[in-house]
Amino acid sequence: MAEKRILLIEDEPSLVLTLRDRLRSEGYAVDASDNGVEGYERALDGSFDLVVLDLTLPGKGGLDVCRDLRQHGITTPVLMLTARGQVVDKVIGLKLGADDYLTKPFEMLELLARIEALLRRPADARLETDFFQSGSLRVDFRSTTVWRNGEVVQVSAREFKLLRYFIEHRGETLSREELLKKVWEYQKAPNTRTVDVHVAWLRQKLEEDPHNPHLILTLQGLGYRFEG
Repeated sequence: MAEKRILLIEDEPSLVLTLRDRLRSEGYAVDASDNGVEGYERALDGSFDLVVLDLTLPGKGGLDVCRDLRQHGITTPVLMLTARGQVVDKVIGLKLGADDYLTKPFEMLELLARIEALLRRPADARLETDFFQSGSLRVDFRSTTVWRNGEVVQVSAREFKLLRYFIEHRGETLSREELLKKVWEYQKAPNTRTVDVHVAWLRQKLEEDPHNPHLILTLQGLGYRFEG
């Protein structure tokens, strides 16, 4: 079995030395970077099985590194390390796409256990829960980012909410009334064309040919069906 590759992005030399030696003794292949800019660039190629990421780094902070990796579609598990203990930092880190969080100082056995748990996850576990991909369309539910043909697509909050509802109910026939109640949260569906307008906007941004859509289909007299 090939060695699992871990990228350690940490600027404290003594900790880097300790972690690198211990992780290598546990059978991992370890690369290290002491600043956020270099670490981010190395993590971008997606060849690592895990990124251990310090929160406070020179050049580019750990939160920014994590956010930007997720926005570029990198799904490599991220374990964040920090000397901070505030709940808000943990919440922000997890919302930006971190998979786990460990506060310094920590016990080496706890770190190893968390690393093992993250590496045991199926390779597609994150894709099943946090990402959706269909052809050239890719959606990150955590960072609310949408890509088409590898380029980020700017969508409004309402467009993203509508797209997410379509994805979660793909293959189902969804009436305009249901969409107004579930996406717009109307108690009683009004007589409005807002659903049709937002669908048209999504098609313009996501379909290869908006006039001949393959993702969001219109079912005359019934509503829409997402076929992604």
